[in-house]
Amino acid sequence: MIIKICGMQHANDVKMASQIGVDLLGFDFIPQSPRYVKMVSSQAGIIPDFSVERLRALSQQTNTPQPQPITISRVGVFTDDMPQNIVTRVYNYALDYVQLNGDEPAVTLENLRRTIDPDIRKGIKIIKRIDIATQADLSKAMEYEGKADLLLFHITANEAEMQVASDGNSQLNQLLSAYLGTTPFLISKPNAPFDTLLIRSISHPQFAGINIDTQFELELGKKDMASLQEYVEAIKAIK
Repeated sequence: MIIKICGMQHANDVKMASQIGVDLLGFDFIPQSPRYVKMVSSQAGIIPDFSVERLRALSQQTNTPQPQPITISRVGVFTDDMPQNIVTRVYNYALDYVQLNGDEPAVTLENLRRTIDPDIRKGIKIIKRIDIATQADLSKAMEYEGKADLLLFHITANEAEMQVASDGNSQLNQLLSAYLGTTPFLISKPNAPFDTLLIRSISHPQFAGINIDTQFELELGKKDMASLQEYVEAIKAIK
């Protein structure tokens, strides 16, 4: 099961995330977000800005071989952003995925993929987030069939909070059953993390995993990594 975590800004948290079984790590490039990842101006006009990480690497280059860090797939999160901003961050942060959280139509995904792959980042993958309050909202996903590599259903429906019934089913499972597409999807929700019993109840064949945003935060951008590790282990144990 895929576990994706967004919004972390501390280097030690990022390093530990790759060691506890997290599959995708999201960087927030939405300017209005308090977890926004800033870039450093190159002050060179036509040259793209640098990420802090890339700037540090350039300043520390030596002829001495450096140990290779543990790698984890990187996701850049954007909302109705300009293509040039997305491309710049794909390059500077070596992103593996672009996640689009706004009202981007399917043609935007197609154009973005053609722009990035293969010249900027070969094999770039695209995630489209869709807010889901009712079963009717799941019909929006069909626009992105064959355009997105992965969907993210952000569940805001009250029934998603309900307990699993005695037969092992849940309102969340019934809600997701209305999705008729073939594109794999992750699920997320505001505030508290999904209960493991709710996750276990999901029987949809395209269900691929979960997304964690502000959950487990001790402070802005800082996670309670001990609690997060326990949760990740519990989710990974679900068959």
